[in-house]
Amino acid sequence: MTVKEYNRSVEEYSDSVYRFIRTNLKDEERANDIVQDSYEKLWRNVTEIGYPVVKSWLFTTAYRTMIDIIRKENRMTPLEDHDNYDLISESQYSDLNEILHMALERLPENQKSLVLLRDYEGYSYKEIGEITGLTEAQVKINIYRGRVALKNFIVKIETVI
Repeated sequence: MTVKEYNRSVEEYSDSVYRFIRTNLKDEERANDIVQDSYEKLWRNVTEIGYPVVKSWLFTTAYRTMIDIIRKENRMTPLEDHDNYDLISESQYSDLNEILHMALERLPENQKSLVLLRDYEGYSYKEIGEITGLTEAQVKINIYRGRVALKNFIVKIETVI
């Protein structure tokens, strides 16, 4: 890859990678750091990576870096119980976007990432498999399970009312 192609990849893909990571982590600073680290790794491997594969390489690198950060945090702090969303019936929500974000937060990280890559970023099952290192069948199964969980959460009458 040439320097010109590297700069073009920054212009074309940095925003998409940032939005994907920020959506998962809910932290703008860490998302910026991950994107910057991904481009730094790309620069170190610029002679080995061709421009046609740079987009999937960046998403794969950013995704794996994000997973490493999540795993590190999970080792340091105990996981919080997300079952407290059953108390939502006491509150009134009319913002569907807020409800969707709450439903996404309930999903396991792998399902959440896969659903976001497919439905938000528009990647094919094959591309998602390349990014995450999963088979196409595993990607389809996890996306299906994530969508079912989202549907079940959103359809609850207590949530919508």
